[in-house]
Amino acid sequence: MKKRLLIGMGILLSGAVSAQTFTDNFDSYTAGVKLGTQSAGAWTTWSNAPGGTEDVLVSNADAASPSNSIYFLSNTSTGGPADVIRHFGVLNTGQFSMEFNMKVPAGKAAYFNLQKTATMGQTYALDAFFGDNGSLTFNQVAGFSVAYPQGSWFNYRMEINFNINKWEIFINDVSAGFFSNSVNQIEAIDLFPVDAVTPFSAEFFIDDFQTIITPYTLPALNGAVTFAGFNGGNIATNPVIPAFKVKNLGTTAITSFDITANYNGANLNQTFSGLTMASLAEQSFTLTTPIVLVAGSNPLTFTVSNVNGAGADNDAADNVSVATVNPVVPAVGKMVVGEEATGTWCQWCPRGAVYMDIFETDYSDFWAGIAVHNGDPMTETSYDAGVGALIGGYPSALVDRGAEVDPSGMATQFFTRLQVAPTAFIENGATWDATTRILNVSVTADFQAVANNSYKLACVLTEDGVTGTTGYSQSNAYAGGGNGVMGGFESLPNPVPAAQMVYDHVARAIQPSFDGYATSFPATVAINDIHTVNFQFTLPTDWDENNIHIIGMLIAPNGTIDNAGKATITEAVANGYVAGPNAGIGETATEQVDATFKIYPNPATTVAAISIDLKKEANVILTMKDISGKEIASRNYGSMNGSSVIEWNTAGLGAGVYLIELTVNNEKMIKRLVIQ
Repeated sequence: MKKRLLIGMGILLSGAVSAQTFTDNFDSYTAGVKLGTQSAGAWTTWSNAPGGTEDVLVSNADAASPSNSIYFLSNTSTGGPADVIRHFGVLNTGQFSMEFNMKVPAGKAAYFNLQKTATMGQTYALDAFFGDNGSLTFNQVAGFSVAYPQGSWFNYRMEINFNINKWEIFINDVSAGFFSNSVNQIEAIDLFPVDAVTPFSAEFFIDDFQTIITPYTLPALNGAVTFAGFNGGNIATNPVIPAFKVKNLGTTAITSFDITANYNGANLNQTFSGLTMASLAEQSFTLTTPIVLVAGSNPLTFTVSNVNGAGADNDAADNVSVATVNPVVPAVGKMVVGEEATGTWCQWCPRGAVYMDIFETDYSDFWAGIAVHNGDPMTETSYDAGVGALIGGYPSALVDRGAEVDPSGMATQFFTRLQVAPTAFIENGATWDATTRILNVSVTADFQAVANNSYKLACVLTEDGVTGTTGYSQSNAYAGGGNGVMGGFESLPNPVPAAQMVYDHVARAIQPSFDGYATSFPATVAINDIHTVNFQFTLPTDWDENNIHIIGMLIAPNGTIDNAGKATITEAVANGYVAGPNAGIGETATEQVDATFKIYPNPATTVAAISIDLKKEANVILTMKDISGKEIASRNYGSMNGSSVIEWNTAGLGAGVYLIELTVNNEKMIKRLVIQ
């Protein structure tokens, strides 16, 4: 490890670059005494109460450089009580270097965060978790993970160039990578003993703390690119919108500039004019032309030029920003299913709605989102029961029915599942009768691997744009912004009135059951075998067929979802309907009632005959409903067995389409009856 000379504590100024250097090796303090009371204001606590319970003790038990350090240990399940702050002043231009030596005992964890402003807790610029598994991760940087040594002293260093928004991490002087941060400003560091995984497991020493602040003097005209990236899913073959940020690091307002984006050997050029960017203002921009991501690691480079039409600006060092793009390569024919457990009564469930919308926007070609409601008017009872058995609370999410996650944490499982080759490709076909509102669906599985009859097919209908009155108000813990920004819900009241709520991805129906159709496939299925199962739905009149999605799902023997297909009704009709065995409405009923359950004559005029064949004794109920689902009549025939024909008088009913619901031991089958 490279050693640095750190003498006592003090402020050192480098006149050449006007750098401000702070160092503290804690050796000038008395061990066993609180840090804040000895540091002459250099260190304080979260509540700005040096010497209190949040202050940390100086320790001589271990040190990277003799003889003192500061020692953190979590004494509560939620971390702390030590909560130590070092203020830097607001930094959003120039360069900043921070380093310290750290020791984390084996199996323990450490943590710090960087605050954006002097008001603690207002905005976290960075959360750094030194996990008890020896990995360093940041909440604000998806996918960034680097190993750090446990059980011995090591050097952690962070170099930040605010002008170009480049944050680079070093472990023992070896670069672990760099990134851009959406919060490109800091004011303080907070050292706090907490483990994100295991309570009471945070324990660490800090020694030889140093910061170097190099201010930046603004020239007259300077446009800097502070972020390079794109809007859209990070998936190969996916079109995305190039996105970038420009910051005015000059004293003159920026009114226009040119930008060049280079990716995969191609340049995109665009001029932005009519701007009013004051000095130090930063603004996000997108190009009008998308790019298509390609497999492999490739740079996406943005270059700003011709600021205010004046040609070169006064500082070329910050004109370019580069992002390394290494998109996920999806398995051929793969679609991932996300089932969100939600309810209008659930105050944290707006989080689920926001993340489901994000996934639909970014990954719609690879993602089938289903909002499974609980305890509100949009509840589909059997679906709610199936999901409820797999979760511990609300909101929750299941990605391909894997382990329960928070809706905000679906990305890791999504990208993992997206790369798993499916056992079969799934395609949905349909016929749609707008008069009877009968939707016949065919779900076809084209097998790419050998399988067996433990695999099952199921079919789900979802609807977007769902609104209502009673029971449709959404409880909202994000109202007022006290719990952070959440897709606009922070600007809405609690509860959000029903008139302001529109629900998407709502699970409307699932057939034949949550677990799928038991006899979907034969005992052995070979590669290239194609099998189809049919489903029939009657859409109530208050469902908008233009907002319906059909989701066919292949369920694996272990209960996870192997693959799926998604289509609108229009798309499914265009795919064509394929005849196959009928899964019916309820699987148990299908096993009990012969598949030739019939209504005749159909259409009927004065009398309709209903024939059933029971395989064993069961209680039978017949119910007639109109096309909207409103019950007209119901009869309980009690215990029956074998073949029976039941006559139903239809003479007093008006012409139209009706539903005959047969209930056998609480399991249902539905068929339509047309009366002339």
